[in-house]
Amino acid sequence: MGMTDEEANLHDTLSSIKDHLRSKDSAKIVLIGDVMMDCYIHGFANNLNSRAPVPVLRETSREEDVGAAAHVARGLRAMGLESHLFGVVGDDAAGLSIIESLEQEGVTTHGLAIIEDRTTTVKTRMLASRESLIREEQLLLRWDIEDDNPVPEEASHALYDQAVDDLKGAAALIASDYGQGVLTDQGAEQLFSEARKLGIPVIADPKLTGLHRTEGVDWILFQSHGLELMRRRLAASTGAEAAEKLINQYGWKHLVVLSGEAGVTIYSHDTETVHAPCSLLDLRQMIGIIDAAAVAIAFALSRGLDVASTALLANAACECILAAEQTDAFVLSKENLIHRIGEHVWNLQVSKR
Repeated sequence: MGMTDEEANLHDTLSSIKDHLRSKDSAKIVLIGDVMMDCYIHGFANNLNSRAPVPVLRETSREEDVGAAAHVARGLRAMGLESHLFGVVGDDAAGLSIIESLEQEGVTTHGLAIIEDRTTTVKTRMLASRESLIREEQLLLRWDIEDDNPVPEEASHALYDQAVDDLKGAAALIASDYGQGVLTDQGAEQLFSEARKLGIPVIADPKLTGLHRTEGVDWILFQSHGLELMRRRLAASTGAEAAEKLINQYGWKHLVVLSGEAGVTIYSHDTETVHAPCSLLDLRQMIGIIDAAAVAIAFALSRGLDVASTALLANAACECILAAEQTDAFVLSKENLIHRIGEHVWNLQVSKR
């Protein structure tokens, strides 16, 4: 039995995406946002503390990795894109380690400002399993070290001026907001306004408390629980209704909702809603899913892909994250995506034999 017309079109679209991924053409992506260090401590939790009902973690290994906007920058580089990262770090060991790690991987770091006496954000996740009984690790605790002080005004102005100057020739602008103070009302307005003048599409991963900064943005990223919170706040009966209200209220062009095992949905201002279902049966974790989607959308924009193709590529990127064994060592790459897209193509072919 052959493919239906719809399946044949999907097969051709997926094959075209693979061709784009195999291309060696590059493009500049300007990225601004919060930069942090992620630390992962692994071990066994076999016993409870004798004086409190809490598990005792016996550490077996630990890793450090760049996180937040720095993780997006690394993903862009791994996708063959030229990432220009703007953000701040402290003049401490974590901040210098982030810069060193990025430079070793070829990420442009001239836009990273080192702020004297500022503490670089470090998020430590403690993960453990029960030795010989439970194979997969579970998160026991997340321990955050961060600086609550705003970025100094002079440094913030200089950062945005530099980012605006660097926009020319960019295929996209990504704003990655983790609530650490880099994304400001004035700075976002300045940067997004200049991007609109230059015809550069903007991708934003906003905090729900920072939606007012995203008026007129082209691509907004939400996880499904974020859309559910907004649905309740807007008294909408469905997620689709909430998405429509948000798009109209803020003037967004596209709202991309990442739903894990339910796949990726793109609600748009002037085109039909597009959904790409997740094909995975075993979901291992979700850390980094928004970063991966932002990278995939930036790549799609650099290649001029349509909304349907962008949804398929973003979904494949999310599947790479959802299926990853170890979040601390995983970096989204062209090879990952070619493999995932290839799996979808193969499944279409096999199902119709």
